[in-house]
Amino acid sequence: MIDAGDSEGPAARPVRRRAWAKVNLYLHVTGRRPDGYHEIDSLIVFAGIGDRIEISASDRLDLRVSGPLAAAVPLDEQNLGFRAAQALAEACGPAGGARIELEKNLPVAAGLGGGSADAAAVLAGLSEHWHSAVPRPSRQEIALGLGADVPVCLYGRPAFVAGIGERLTRAPPLPPAWLVLVNPGIALATSEVFAARRGGFSGPGRWSETLPDLPAVAERLAGLGNDLEAPARALAPEIDLALALIGQMPEVLLARMSGSGATCFGLFANREEARNAATAIGTERPDWWVRVAPLLHGPLDRLRAPPAPPLPPPLPPA
Repeated sequence: MIDAGDSEGPAARPVRRRAWAKVNLYLHVTGRRPDGYHEIDSLIVFAGIGDRIEISASDRLDLRVSGPLAAAVPLDEQNLGFRAAQALAEACGPAGGARIELEKNLPVAAGLGGGSADAAAVLAGLSEHWHSAVPRPSRQEIALGLGADVPVCLYGRPAFVAGIGERLTRAPPLPPAWLVLVNPGIALATSEVFAARRGGFSGPGRWSETLPDLPAVAERLAGLGNDLEAPARALAPEIDLALALIGQMPEVLLARMSGSGATCFGLFANREEARNAATAIGTERPDWWVRVAPLLHGPLDRLRAPPAPPLPPPLPPA
């Protein structure tokens, strides 16, 4: 049970974790199992923007949520971060409580794995806070039980993901890149997007060689796709506009939807190009969530990303 009231416990140094945004550079649906779960093949990377988790001592499990997008976060057992805490507590026995403070900066149900990243950050942070002896394979089992994206978020490196999220292969080194993330204010449930999907299945798109530069990576990705993009666009036509706005930016190397949407991204070679594109899109659609972030290279639990440059205010009408 979540207790949103005050709680006290022995003083302890807080454990802090970042829950980085997950981005699917491509996503193929490769099949469907007899139990109804879809299998995928995807290259997942992480962007230098995300939620923040702070864990401190308490005599019970206690979740508090703040931040600019806190209003959209459930405060009951639907919260994936809290479910991660419960699952870890069951796995490692009586471990006491913890106060989990979540600063919510990522939109919910947006294709960025925000809840999954929160859950992974809670698993890693609580393991440190409780000095848990739960081995890493067991934590990955807990992660998979929480959701398909949680294992790769716990893995914390760019990776090819297969199966229902349980098969992870470290990706070859990727060149530096910047991402413009655009969400048109639409929340999409992954289950609804899969249910709306029609047609057959795709083959895997992964590669093993190190590509020479970012244009080569973008060219390889352009021959792949996101099999959930068409059903997501049918459910949320605003995705069409988001992709069109990103795609018309002069320096963009790739425009695509992430995950089951509705967040779309543009791939750029440097920060200035990404910032200029984000400014233009934010000026065109000031009601949308538009952010600039670097592509991160793992291991992410030891990484401190550079802050994304702030966007200037929209220009006044001519």
